[in-house]
Amino acid sequence: MASEKKDGYRKNFSLILTFIILMSVLFLLSLVLAYRFSTKYIENEFVSEKVNVLEQSIQPYNDFFQKKLPEVSFYNGYLDSATAAAFVDTVLLEYPFVSKVVFYDSEVSNTPVSDGLNTGKFSFGPKNIYQFGSLVPLDSVRLFSRDNTSSFIVGDDFNTLALKLVSFIESLDTTQVPGQDALFSNFSNVRSNKITYLNIPRFEDLKVYKEMLRKQLQPNPVYQQDMMSFQLDPYKIKIINTQPLLYQYVKIAPLTYDPLDTTAVYLSTEINLPGPFSDYKLYFISSKSFIEREIFSYFLPIALAILFFYGILVLVAVLIYRNLNINQKMFKLQYDFVNNLTHEFKTPVSVIKIAGNNIKSASSLTDRELKLYGKILDEEADKLNGLMNKLLAFTQIENKAIELNRDKIRIIDFLESTVETHRLKHPDFDFTYEVSGFTTFVTDPVLLGSLFDNLAENAYKYSPPERKQLHITAKLAKGKVVFRFTDKGIGIPASEINNIFKKFFRIQNQYNQNGSVGLGLAFCKELVNFMDGEITVKSKVNKGSEFKIVLPYNDY
Repeated sequence: MASEKKDGYRKNFSLILTFIILMSVLFLLSLVLAYRFSTKYIENEFVSEKVNVLEQSIQPYNDFFQKKLPEVSFYNGYLDSATAAAFVDTVLLEYPFVSKVVFYDSEVSNTPVSDGLNTGKFSFGPKNIYQFGSLVPLDSVRLFSRDNTSSFIVGDDFNTLALKLVSFIESLDTTQVPGQDALFSNFSNVRSNKITYLNIPRFEDLKVYKEMLRKQLQPNPVYQQDMMSFQLDPYKIKIINTQPLLYQYVKIAPLTYDPLDTTAVYLSTEINLPGPFSDYKLYFISSKSFIEREIFSYFLPIALAILFFYGILVLVAVLIYRNLNINQKMFKLQYDFVNNLTHEFKTPVSVIKIAGNNIKSASSLTDRELKLYGKILDEEADKLNGLMNKLLAFTQIENKAIELNRDKIRIIDFLESTVETHRLKHPDFDFTYEVSGFTTFVTDPVLLGSLFDNLAENAYKYSPPERKQLHITAKLAKGKVVFRFTDKGIGIPASEINNIFKKFFRIQNQYNQNGSVGLGLAFCKELVNFMDGEITVKSKVNKGSEFKIVLPYNDY
């Protein structure tokens, strides 16, 4: 039995150790894979999220290009220097990347101009040119006028857009109104760090422009056209870092910017700016230690989720193992119970059978032999009856199939009867009692007797021959009857204290070799519970045990 128990322990320990190792390996592998996934994800985000930074940073330019520029057309060419200055002030205030604006107060006519563009009978030239900006001196605002043509050369900005205007007019289909996209693209010019915009005339005016290319109109028509050239500074674009945990530093740099190789320490990426800023790029750079903090921040919730999942998995495994272990123990206990119960029944049955055969085979029996066999048959029959009664009573109490009979008893008489019974049964049993605080109380005498008999039998059975002693104290305390059964037996190991009241449980020791059903103390526990009381035990190995029973006190 000991070797089987040891082999079972080793087997269970090996299974537990294997399970722990397997779960640990899977847990560590999951963490490694999760960290690699987090690293790859953050690195991909580092490359892809630059688009969002670009979109947010360039959004003011998009608003300027799509909303503010077309406002020039609202004036239909009748902007003057004061109105243009007020318009430019709002531009400079709202869009700090606009550094300077040149305003061309121009006109279209059939009369050739000395400064401007002349094509056929069509002429387009400035009357006045102004420049506005925070760094422009007040005495330098006006750059050109027809009265002072030597102070400024019209230059490429004006001529380029003038040529686009003429080309558009030449190809214009006067039977169909051109779309807004076509108008906008032909009346604006985007160059590096500069946007030039010409107010879009009415469709009827465009028809007249087309006629002016071919012939002289009478009277000589004159149309006002306003052109503005916006000089842009890409370094004034406000960078909006939408991912500050990814990008440690973001700056605008020329396309030709190529830093030294820092891949061992830093991660970097870049994206080109659009439109007039196409010669520049957004340059992103972060130290690897900075990125690792973001990787860890992303990895930590995943690791906690994995830990939580594996915690649940381990808990389920432990519960399954615990249930299997309990079932195994219950099976063993029931198996031992059947074996011991068989033994308990077999012994008196065998004795009865032997006595019966002796009586049957004997030709004649003396009076002494008849009394002996009668006594044997009577005692063994009592054993069988007592065992069956105990099993039946245990089942009835457990299923609450009986009712509690309440009778008033004299506690001294009850204890005296119990002591005398056990002294007669075991002459070497030193059985004493002591009562204080009450003389009578109401209880079920049969159940109380069964309880006392079980504890007394255990005290005698599990005590060495020289210490077969039991002392019972009965005391009334705080409205409760307290019984203490104190013996000097072999004691109960501390590790088994919580198990002794379980059904079929038996402590393996030298006094238990002949088998025991394992119902005695479990029966006592059920009895006490049925009587609305409680039972506890204190014990020291080789010193003895004390069972304490507390029952409700009633005297009526």
